[in-house]
Amino acid sequence: MSLLPFVVESSHKTIPQNVTDTIHPGASLAADFSNNEIETEVEGKVDIENNDAQRSQELVEDEKETKHLEDFEGAKSRLLLFQMDLLNYDSIVTAITGTTGVFHLASPCTVDEVRDPEVAPNVSLPVHISISIKGTINVLTAAKELGIRRVVVTSSVTAIVPSPNWPADVVKNEECWTDEEYCKQEGLWYPLSKTRAEKAAWEFAKENNLDIVVVNPGMAMGPIIPPALNASMLILLRLLQGCTEVFEDIFFGSVHVKDLARAHILVYENISATGRHLCVEAISHYGDFAAKVAELFPEYKVPRLPKDTQPGLLRAKDASKKLMDLGLEFIPIEQIIRDAVQSLKSKGFIA
Repeated sequence: MSLLPFVVESSHKTIPQNVTDTIHPGASLAADFSNNEIETEVEGKVDIENNDAQRSQELVEDEKETKHLEDFEGAKSRLLLFQMDLLNYDSIVTAITGTTGVFHLASPCTVDEVRDPEVAPNVSLPVHISISIKGTINVLTAAKELGIRRVVVTSSVTAIVPSPNWPADVVKNEECWTDEEYCKQEGLWYPLSKTRAEKAAWEFAKENNLDIVVVNPGMAMGPIIPPALNASMLILLRLLQGCTEVFEDIFFGSVHVKDLARAHILVYENISATGRHLCVEAISHYGDFAAKVAELFPEYKVPRLPKDTQPGLLRAKDASKKLMDLGLEFIPIEQIIRDAVQSLKSKGFIA
């Protein structure tokens, strides 16, 4: 089961100016999320219009999963949380009724290899992949039924890579899709689940005339707000501790969590935003990232890795042009790393 809290939201005055110019005052938005840094940043960039905040305590079973959200400005009076199961359609309907937009953000992500021997009925995929797809369709179905204006779906760069058959002389972009057969052969279940779920979302949207837009983020890092580390921050932590894994098939670049939150708002508020939106400050190799971490923080045991850790991947600084055209100015990799490492220090994960 996938029990998740639910947040009803609208515009927030602390959004950067180039975003607030497009915000529609009074819009009521909903975001489904798990215990994840990306979701927390989105919560912090948009505010809540519903004033029935006291009901939150009754609707969420595990307060430690949502307690940090109460620190946002206006949360005590305007934040409403729901306990939601992505496989329970009625719970989704209850949560998003009365909203004009939905952010579908939730998807479990782990650093370590997924080992799930259970297979979903009638589907030759591990059960967590089936849940990811079914959960996405349930959210979109509810959105269609309730007349939601636009749904923003958080996918991943892992729905773009690995893609070994992409032309070697062409920089990978939103037209590129992960090779599903390769993922099955290599046991890459997370990329397969993100790819299948995103494709299912696009198919549903086309068949049902539902307005959706997709964000495909890379490795998301920055200040830690939730009680637990997300997968990207765990990768950085392990790198600082000497881990030599290079994530050959899945690394594609990095993004500051604040930029990722801004990206979600931009694609929701700008009607001109359509299709997929790659969200990385640059397409790069994990070797580039590790070298920059070692340069900025030589006091840690960062291993010396090969420069080209992602065979055949062409580097590109302006790969996220669609978001740049919407006004997003990406925080550079140096600042992403500094903010992330400083947060790991302040939270006691490293000395």
